[in-house]
Amino acid sequence: MMQQKLDQNSPLDAWLAYLEHLHSKNIDMGLERVKSVAQQLNLLNPSTFVITVAGTNGKGTTCRLLETLLLNAGYRVGVYSSPHILRYNERVRIQGAELPDQMHSRAFSIIEQQRNQSLTYFEFSTLAALLLFQQADLDVIILEVGLGGRLDATNIIDTDLAIITSIDIDHIAFLGDNREQIGFEKAGICRENTPLVVGEPDCPISIKQVAEKLHCPSLYREKDFSVQQTDQDWAFQIGTEQWQHLPFCHIPLQNAATALAALKFLPFKITLSQIKQSLQNVELAGRFQFLSQEQYQNLAQRFNVEGKNLPQIVLDVGHNPHAARYLATQLAQKKANYRHIYAICGILQDKDAIGVLTPLLPFITAWICVPLAGERGQSAIELQRKLQLVTEKNHNLLESQAVNSMLQGVDIALNKTQKEDLLLIFGSFHTVADFLNVLGND
Repeated sequence: MMQQKLDQNSPLDAWLAYLEHLHSKNIDMGLERVKSVAQQLNLLNPSTFVITVAGTNGKGTTCRLLETLLLNAGYRVGVYSSPHILRYNERVRIQGAELPDQMHSRAFSIIEQQRNQSLTYFEFSTLAALLLFQQADLDVIILEVGLGGRLDATNIIDTDLAIITSIDIDHIAFLGDNREQIGFEKAGICRENTPLVVGEPDCPISIKQVAEKLHCPSLYREKDFSVQQTDQDWAFQIGTEQWQHLPFCHIPLQNAATALAALKFLPFKITLSQIKQSLQNVELAGRFQFLSQEQYQNLAQRFNVEGKNLPQIVLDVGHNPHAARYLATQLAQKKANYRHIYAICGILQDKDAIGVLTPLLPFITAWICVPLAGERGQSAIELQRKLQLVTEKNHNLLESQAVNSMLQGVDIALNKTQKEDLLLIFGSFHTVADFLNVLGND
């Protein structure tokens, strides 16, 4: 049966279903197709200042703090990020707000009429975001790279400021299996005589070589900027300048420092009081995120339990060893506050599950493995098998079980835990989304 032709009035869900099957591959690295369509739509040379952010981890939180800083200082900001947790609309924000479905459908319709190329889901959505930004009166656009940098669809735009947050092994099939190769791919967002900020303290030589070749004015963490912590607050040092008594924030300090270093290269005035206010306010869903009071109430109703007996619940989308090591440092700091820490974990089959699980073993009392759906999904039994391999290797005897669904996993976890416990739900954007769907957050 022939699919009905979509237009600007078609539901966003219909467009997204269409995009998922439009191209022969989900990921097809290269700029030719997407650049050709962008050229026809006159999207390649935005008059707005552009910041492009690449990195293995920390892209989302770095983008969010930059967005918060600029908004608090009174500038008009557009942000494109991925992936989303629950709704596609999370990917595009203008003035800190998601856009209504109709605006996305309209943008998709314009691209569909203009394109003479087959596009992937990410390429199509990148073009739609650029089109929406073009139609808004913005001072700055922040683009979060989807995968790598050099061949990512966001890289059709010549950036005014390149940021690389961190480098570690992930997406080996596309980016290579060593840090130098991965660094080179991410440095592909750099442009000649255009500033670069690197938040990775152990910066690969490949990034420095690209920066030198292109004469990029550069700031490197530990060499040019750094963080000093006390129990009460922290300080940011850049060159001879120091900003003291900064409040702790809900994002990793290394990412906060990277965003603050980027301010040195921005043609926008932001005061120290605006910086402190932004640090107090910044947060991003799924990044060591504790449930809200309303979410706890929903959970208590859904599972017919006493709200006062619920454990503390934290959500984290971390899905590679680098993110898991950071998560382990967070748990190490908080372990003394809890009787036990329990985990509900789901990890995609193409991720390094053993590398993700290993750093967390010392902190988790019992594991509940949940399945993830889709082509890249992994069964709970397979994940439990990997967990058992890791625990045997590390001589840890841990309680674990594989369940059929997130719903069953949460039910079991709530029966095991008490209010003095912490329940960590992590391993993938999909894992966090599955939990939020169980909670009824739609």
